[in-house]
Amino acid sequence: MSTTTTGAGGVAAVAPVTRRVRAYFAPVNRSAGVPTMFDAAQFGRFALNAPPTPWVDLGWVSGFVRKCGTKIEALRTGAPAMTVGQVRTEVEATVSLAFESWGRLQGTLASGSQQTNLLTTVAGAALNGSGGVAAAAVPLVAEPASTAISLNVGAAAAAGFSVGSLVAVDVDYTGQLGYVGAGVSSAYVQSASAVNGDGNYVRRVTLNVGVVVAIANGVLELASALPAGIPTAGMQVSKLVGFCDREGASFFQEWSALFVMQGEQGDRVLYHYPRLQAMQGSAESEEALIAPLEKIRLSGEFRALPIKDANDGETVLCFRSYLPAALRGV
Repeated sequence: MSTTTTGAGGVAAVAPVTRRVRAYFAPVNRSAGVPTMFDAAQFGRFALNAPPTPWVDLGWVSGFVRKCGTKIEALRTGAPAMTVGQVRTEVEATVSLAFESWGRLQGTLASGSQQTNLLTTVAGAALNGSGGVAAAAVPLVAEPASTAISLNVGAAAAAGFSVGSLVAVDVDYTGQLGYVGAGVSSAYVQSASAVNGDGNYVRRVTLNVGVVVAIANGVLELASALPAGIPTAGMQVSKLVGFCDREGASFFQEWSALFVMQGEQGDRVLYHYPRLQAMQGSAESEEALIAPLEKIRLSGEFRALPIKDANDGETVLCFRSYLPAALRGV
């Protein structure tokens, strides 16, 4: 039997009833240490299939579990000691889940570290676990200019692509140190020698990827806009065949996250974590289907990092917002 309360208008308020959890992620500016904030007061009722920019819809997730590791201790004084208040001695929050779909971003989040693009290799390249020496990238043609959803590589170069080709679009590696990757910090380079002077290294790790759905007049049309938007000067295009993550790599992914529980009666619960870092390596879970088939889900576990709330300077890990259904008692 459900417990309900009644508001002044006599409309019962009930506990939210939801089917699934929807996940959205957005980049953190790692160099500046600035996360992507979500304002539930302004955007809390957004359409689930059309999140506000720059949030990326990662689809439904299963096994969503929030854990609070915050420790509260009694503050005692006097003799004999008596509790006069309470203090928080340790603050921690974690999230675990399994993604219902596989994609570049889901794979990256579940990997816990860099996930590399398996760039098409040159003929006879030495074998390597994350891909051998990559083929030369294709430059973008200046006129007409490329957009976030169409890449002008010219008629001659376009012949090397086909509908269904996967592409990575980013700059050459020319000795940059620190965070690299257009739109999203996808790796951290400590020294140029560490990447062996690989001119394709940024495209090897970038999340600025897409799939070709049409080719006409030297232009590659993509299924969706590149995450980093309109290509900038110096960006080139590399073909790839898939993605690879590595157990034991040192880089920590960090993202802003939003999880939405849509109530069946019009209410909504939102969990906003401004900063989440992966706290495990690549992992999967299996669900038995009709024998011998199994469904493989990407599993992730994340630890929340703190920010300061601009309203009062409080240090927090997560914002939980509840939006009641229309005319429900509060």
